[in-house]
Amino acid sequence: MIKALVLTVWMITNPAHVSMSSIEHVTGTDSLKVLLKMDYSLFLKDYQTIDDDRDLAEFSDPGTFPVTFINNYIRAKLEITVNNKDLSGKLLQSDRSGNDIIFRFFYRCDRKPRSLTVRNNILMSLYSDQVNMTIIRIGNLEEGIKFTQGCTEATIGL
Repeated sequence: MIKALVLTVWMITNPAHVSMSSIEHVTGTDSLKVLLKMDYSLFLKDYQTIDDDRDLAEFSDPGTFPVTFINNYIRAKLEITVNNKDLSGKLLQSDRSGNDIIFRFFYRCDRKPRSLTVRNNILMSLYSDQVNMTIIRIGNLEEGIKFTQGCTEATIGL
């Protein structure tokens, strides 16, 4: 809990481009809950790096953005592997909060994760000073990871 508070305060006071995510294993299940928070206009720009043929002007309201597009984005930009198995997330919910968009995803994984690898490339192709803060919660482990241009991947042994 303290790590989450420290990371949130750091995000507010740091002038760099920052996204925030959390990955949490639901104890006793084969599920991960993933939350992603970022500026909505930056999400639209970053989405165009994977689908530059699409005119996104019609999606000024996040409620009109197609779920399949969001699922494609998360697969391309936030790769999660548990026990050497690549996972694929599905959008559960999206909410707008001011300029930010908050996405909640659901992933199926092994009941007993032994390793977790995260590759976080959100907004990396747009800004050289991009920082993606991720909090991982699995069992008694809670770890914060700072992803940057020089470090887009991390593996945690559990």
